[in-house]
Formats: sequence, C-alpha cells, structure tokens
Amino acid sequence: MYFCGQGHDRQGVPANHLETPRMKKLLSLPPNLVECFHDITGCDPAEWFCAHDPVGRKLGSGGGTAWLLLKALAGCPSAEGRLRPGDLQRVLDRLPQEKHILIHAGGQSRRLPAYAPSGKILTPLPVFRWERGQRLSQDLLQLQLPLYERIMAAAPARLHTMVVSGDVYIRATQPLQPIPEADVVCYGLWLGPEIAKDHGVFVSSRQRPSELECMLQKPTPTVLGQLLKDHYYLTDIGVWLLSDRAVRVLMEHAVAHDRVTDYDLYGTFGCCLGTRPTVHDAAVAQLSVAVLPLPGGEFYHFGTSHELLSSTLAIQNLVNDQRRIMHHSRKPHPAIFVQNALAECRLTESNVNIWIENSHVGPDWTLSRENIVTGVPRNDWSLTLEPGQCVDLVPMGEAHWAVRPYRYDDRFDSNLQQKPLFPVAESVEAAGQLLACMLGQDRSAEARARFEQAPKVSAEQISARANLRRLTAQRTRLRAEAWPRLALNYEHSIFYQLDLADAAREFARHHMAEPPAIDVRAPLMTRIHDAMFRSELARLNSSDGQGGLAQEERAFALLREGLAAPTPADGPTTALSTGTTAMPEAPAAGRRVATDQIVWARSPVRIDIAGGWTDTPPYCLMEGGSVINLAIELNGQPPIQTYVKPCAEPHIILHSIDLGATETVTTYEELADCDRVGSPFSIPKAALTLAGFGRGRQPAGHATLRDHLRAFGSGIELTLLSAIPAGSGLGTSSVLAATVLGALSDFCALGWDKQTIGRRTLELEQMLTTGGGWQDQFGGLLHGVKLLQTQPGFEQTPSVRWLPDGLFTQPEYRSCHLLYYTGIRRTAKTILSEIVRRMFLNQHDELMLLREMKAHTMEMYESIQRQDFEAVGRLVRTTWKQNQMLDSGTNPDECRRLTQLVDDLCLGYKLPGAGGGGYLYMMAKDPEAAARIKAIVDEHPLRPNARFVDMSLSRHGLQVSRS
Repeated sequence: MYFCGQGHDRQGVPANHLETPRMKKLLSLPPNLVECFHDITGCDPAEWFCAHDPVGRKLGSGGGTAWLLLKALAGCPSAEGRLRPGDLQRVLDRLPQEKHILIHAGGQSRRLPAYAPSGKILTPLPVFRWERGQRLSQDLLQLQLPLYERIMAAAPARLHTMVVSGDVYIRATQPLQPIPEADVVCYGLWLGPEIAKDHGVFVSSRQRPSELECMLQKPTPTVLGQLLKDHYYLTDIGVWLLSDRAVRVLMEHAVAHDRVTDYDLYGTFGCCLGTRPTVHDAAVAQLSVAVLPLPGGEFYHFGTSHELLSSTLAIQNLVNDQRRIMHHSRKPHPAIFVQNALAECRLTESNVNIWIENSHVGPDWTLSRENIVTGVPRNDWSLTLEPGQCVDLVPMGEAHWAVRPYRYDDRFDSNLQQKPLFPVAESVEAAGQLLACMLGQDRSAEARARFEQAPKVSAEQISARANLRRLTAQRTRLRAEAWPRLALNYEHSIFYQLDLADAAREFARHHMAEPPAIDVRAPLMTRIHDAMFRSELARLNSSDGQGGLAQEERAFALLREGLAAPTPADGPTTALSTGTTAMPEAPAAGRRVATDQIVWARSPVRIDIAGGWTDTPPYCLMEGGSVINLAIELNGQPPIQTYVKPCAEPHIILHSIDLGATETVTTYEELADCDRVGSPFSIPKAALTLAGFGRGRQPAGHATLRDHLRAFGSGIELTLLSAIPAGSGLGTSSVLAATVLGALSDFCALGWDKQTIGRRTLELEQMLTTGGGWQDQFGGLLHGVKLLQTQPGFEQTPSVRWLPDGLFTQPEYRSCHLLYYTGIRRTAKTILSEIVRRMFLNQHDELMLLREMKAHTMEMYESIQRQDFEAVGRLVRTTWKQNQMLDSGTNPDECRRLTQLVDDLCLGYKLPGAGGGGYLYMMAKDPEAAARIKAIVDEHPLRPNARFVDMSLSRHGLQVSRS
C-alpha cells in the first residue's frame, strides 16, 4: 500500500488528528499507470485525479495543463482533445471551489528506463540517513507533495491552481515568505550560470526584484553575465501558482478550434509574461507576475539513470554531522543503494553507483559499478554485470517477463524507444537464460536461437503493456521480507528512525512475528521507541484494539527514567536569569528560617503564542524545542502563590486555599502517594520528595518521616493558592509546581536557581505521570516576552532571548490583548498522551507539523522584533490552526461558535496550552474592535461563570521573599 500526502491514512482518508485544507491533486501520467494508479497506491479517487494526454498527441506543458483541468473539472470525454460547448466555462466555474495541484508526470522516461513502466513520479527513494519519520515505501511523489501543499496552503485565496513537474524533488529548508497577490507567482532558485543555462530563468530589475521583467529560455552564460550588471535572475524550478484569470488566459491560448493544442507553459506562455516580455502577447502581458526565491531551496532532478544515483547520494550527504545521523550503516560505499530488495551478493568499496530495487540479487551475482538492477524476481542465476550494465525485468500479462538490459548512460531516443529489441520470457528461468545471452555471458548457439525465437517488444510497448499490479506486488513482498532484517539489525539499520506507526501496520498486515527483544544496553531513546512500536503492534493485532498497554506504559516509564537521570546540572549551574552560580543540590539538611518566618513565593502564568508542543518530550529530546510565550499577571497580581512556614509538630500540613482542602502527612508512604491525577496535593508531595523529604532521598539514619523532620528542626506547613480555575490552559499546574519548588528551595536553603527549578519541574511532572514539556514552568519563572529554545538531548536547559514588549504594553496596543475565561475545564493529560504517543512512534505527519511549528516560532520572533502588530496577530491565528491540525479536539464546538462571532474583529486568537477549554486569548485589530468584542461576547456568554479578566505582562517572573 501507498501513503498519499500529508494528513491522510493509508487508504487516503483524512487522519482524525489532522485537518488539512482541501486540495485536489491532478496528475498527468502515462496511460498504463492511469488505469491502475489508485489500486497500486491506495490514493482516494475523490482527492487524486489521473489522466493522460490524448493518445498519439503531444500537448506540451501548457496544453497538458488545460487538458488535465478539462478532464478533471469538466469531465471532457473526448480522447482526441476536442471540447464540448461550455467546457471551458465549467472549468472556470469550478476552479474557486478548491485548490488544485497539477503534477505533470506523463513522459516516457526515456532517460530513466528503470522506472519508465511505472512512471518517474513513483520512483522509490531510500530513507534519508539523517531524517526521522520517513517510510520504507516512500517514493518521489510522497517526498514532493508536502512542500507543494505548504505553498498552496500559504497562497492568497485567489490563487487556486499550482503547476509543478513530477521528476524533481524540491526542498525548502527555511520558512516560506509571504506569497504576494499576483496572477502568476513563480518560484526560482539562485543558481549559477553553469546550471541556469540549461533552464528557463526569471529576470527582474534590482529596484523591483520580486516583479518579473521577462523570462528567458536557456540563456548563455554570456547573456546571464551581462544581466547581472543591473538585474537579478532566478532559475525556474517549475513551481507556478496561477490565479483563475491566468488559467483562463492560458486555456484560451491552449485551445484552438475546440481542440486542445500543443502549447508550452514555460517556453511560450512564460516568455510572454512580465513588464518587458521577450515575446509579445497582449492578453498574457496583462497578467501581473511575481517571482520568489524558494527559501533555503534545493533542487534534485531524477530524470536520468545518472541523476537517480547522483541526486540520491547528494540528498544522503546533505548532513555529515555524525550527531544527526541516526544509524551507522555498514555498506562499503556510500553510493550503494538497496531497497525493497534481497541482495545476497558480495558488495565491496569498489562497487560505486549501485542501485538495487524491487529485485533479488543472489549470491552468484557479481556487480561492478554503474549497475542498476530493478524488477528482478527471485532467481538462482549466476550473472556478472560489467561496469555500466543495467538490468530491468518488467512483468507482462499474468506470467511473462520483458527482459531489458541497457547501459547506464542509454537514452532511448525515438528510434530506440520504438524498436522491438527486448525479448519476452514465459518464466523466470527463461528470463535468466535470455539475460545471460544478451549480456554476452552465454554465447552458445542454443542461447542465440532461444533469443531469436523469443517474441520482442520495444521500450514503448513495455511501458504501455507492463503489468504494474504484478510489479507493485513483487515490491511489496520483497519489502515485507526486508522488515524483519531491518528490525534485527537495528544497530546499523534505519529501523528506529522510521515512522514506527507505519512499520507496525506493515508487520500486522503481513502477519510478521514481533522482532526479538533488543539489547537492554541499547540507547535509552532506542528502547523508548522500541517499547512504543511493540505497543502499537500489539494494539493492531488485538481484536479490540486495546492491546499493548503494558508496553506503552513501559515507554513512558523509560522516558521518566531519562528525564529523572542525574545530569551535569545537578552540580553547580549558571542561573538563567542572573548569570550567577547556584549551589550544588543537597538534601534538605535543616531549617533555614526562623520559627516565626514565612517564605512567600508567587508567579505569573504564561500564554504561549508560538511553538507550543515542540517543548514536549520526546520531541524536544530528539530535535530540540522552540517556544515564544508571555508571562502574565491577572487583575494586577501574580495568580500562583505558595506559603511555607515551620510548625512545631514533626509532620507536614498541606493546605489549598482555592480548593478548601487540608491534609496532614506523617509517613513516607503518604508522601509517596503523589501520582493520582486530580489529587489536591500531588504537586506539593512530589516537590517535597524532590527537596529531599521522600523515602530514598532522605539522609541516612531517618527511618521515619517524623525522625527526618525532627532532625530538620521542625515540621512544615505549606499553603497553596491558585487564583485561576484548574484546566485554565495557562500552564497553571506547571507554574504551581515551579512556585512550590522555589519556595522550598528558599525554605530549605537548597540554592536552586530558576534554571534548576524549571528542570526539577519537568522531573516532577514525570513523577506525577502527567507528562508535559518545559515551556509552562519557564513561561512563569521568567518575566516578559521571550523565545525559549533547547537542543536535542535529555538535558533540556532552555536558552532565553527576551523580546521587546511594546506590542503588549504601549497604550495603542495594550487594550487589544483580551483574555476571556470560557468556563470550560479540561485536563491536558488526555490530550497530551495521544500526541506524545505519536511522537514516540516518529509518526510522519506529526513530526512534519511539529517542525513547521518550530519554524513558525522564528517567524513570530522576527515579527515581534520588527514590532509588527498585524503580523504577530496573524501568526497567533496560524499557531491556533497548527494546534488544531495536531489535534482537532483542542477546539471545542462551544469555543468555535464563540470565535465565529468575533472572527472579523480579531487578528488572531487561541486557547492557550493544549486547548480544549480554559482561557481564550484574543488579539483585537484595534482598541475599537476590542471594545466591540467585549460587548458581543458579554451578550453571548459561554457559561454562567465565563468572564473577561484583565491581563498584564509580568516584570519579575517568580519572586520569593521572607516575612
């Protein structure tokens, strides 16, 4: 089976945790692939439309675009490309209803014979050695599509159509810039003349670099050098966005006498665009055109056999930092690629540019260099491939095979493409005999006669008649055989960096046994991934879908173990906010306050405006986190407060003012009872344990808690006040935990700085099994507006960059920030557990979204630095959309109905934290809009206790003082 696009499960159905914009994919494919595309890929026909050019006719990129739109949107039935009355208007009427990505992949792939039968668009590509969350079954289409979807999702509303090429892989390593309003938007790359000379280039003046002046086709390096005196040029990468107006003009040019004609989008239509086009066409010249460099763009072509190897190797070598390479392969040369295959032959460092895919290469095969082997079924052949010799076997009919050896640098021109050169074998044995003859390894008269008598087909006939279902079924079988080997060789394979949810589905689908247990000495993160993989496999194999709970809990327990492990920060640390050196951690050895003193700690809460969830283990442990949040006070006061004072009796008294609860703790066992969700005193019990009062952490000689407290010098009375309802979304529980730890640090003279308190809070939450990241506590510990970032690894110590706060404090903006308590209470644990579970499994869509969220944080950072109020508001809106894509349940229907009432008055809004209820943060467009929002919402309260609350930036963060 095949995985089609971001946000869809294996059958092409939208995954229930992601909501992606509706985008129809229109593919121009070879005729033979059109017939079976949905069967062999599993893509949903409602979302994926396939067609081919009229048989025997070439339409070019422009005519092909018009034809594909006519077939998809007007149902044009004519195989000759003839339009019916009203077809063009039907297309134009339907265009605004959804966005369309048109992928041209209908060529004959003459320069890449290995994938000509199935089309270059489905070329399987190896998992990148430095990447996480990819799938063993991935192909060029799967790798291409996410970028195209990102661009279309970011495009202005009037741009409904994207046209792209199917034989390239394009990467954007930086966030996309805003896409301007224009009839045509073209993306390009900054490439040198040695590459640009073979492509189209977009020329713009240095005064208006984003406005197209003209497009040139394959200009000479001399021309390009002359242009640079007062112009810029970008090399066309074939990614064009078209407005409905531009589509109309294109189609009118591509249709003549009610027939779609041969018309070139790039060479003809493109050269008519711009303020000074090289070809004059009045209608085309009226279209506005913008050109954009693709941020951090990379372009990899897969048009030839050579490029198949060179582009794949280039991608694998994008990262050479050994810390980012997740497996250490033992293959003897980096330019050896084996996938969906069983390769039993000996490979050495002399084997360069070897590609084995969907094939069995037995122990009696000998390879050399520049060998591509595809489609070979299980066999017992003895073959030697000389340098440059390649082999492709293609299933024909129900049992036959077309045998095609070719040269590494062969390019099947029109004569060679149509010449019947390749024999058809009735069995695998016969195919081997024919192949030995054609490779010159069996020169007997019998072999020659066998070859002469075999029916022959041309390369063109192979592509037209290949049984792609058989080809795909063989690939699936060979890949299934590879899964257990990858799992067994996990130390040197890609197994645990794969999308393990996909891996579990494959194991369950093929009824494969669970892999043997891995070494208990394996890296902790590997053991965590392994436990969750086994949990997912057990769940899929259980009749009620409830299996694997023990392994799931083991994964979470291992995570807690890693986060609680001693780190260098347990010794002297550098204080995050003051730059001073903190004291080493020590158990609570004695009271450090007078008998009548009170230690008083108080903290603001936080609102996250970008990057939430990227701070959550295990994602932040694997890739680092990046968050921007605000420390805020409510109604002029820090809402989280803790009071600690000595008491005469050797026990611990816990009070909660807001909950009206009291508990007296007299034993270690009572103190250890801290992992019950909903218990009013789970947090202070865990905090006291971390402060040295729990069993196993106490000084030697204290058998009971009473003995321990007598030695300490007094009992402890600890009082909590949270002036916010539980489930607020403002990070209340984490901030409360940090505040309690801060108070105890002072009371017991532990010398913990804010950095240590934040890390201890992360450990505390793991003790409570509620999980969670680090942004909540640091959001309250540290004042103001800040960017918090961590590096991969279990030592999650955020660096902090404070941001200017003018957008939140200046009079013209302050009243625009509104905080509304919805009255809806939720517990983050239930939302958290499923999202974290997918993190453990390297689930592809979730990882991609988390990376987008992380990149989005830097966009927010730059907008705040520029003091761009409108941009910040729009980015808050994007943050909220991202949260809902991660889990649609974060936006309850009640909140959605409320935001719909004020949507046109807000730049952005979101439920802070994990969502699901609590407070709603809104950024009004201006003070007048803010007043109108208050009036509207007050007229439509969500709950009787719903209300607006005054918010202001905290200038201090956590404060601790004594009476």
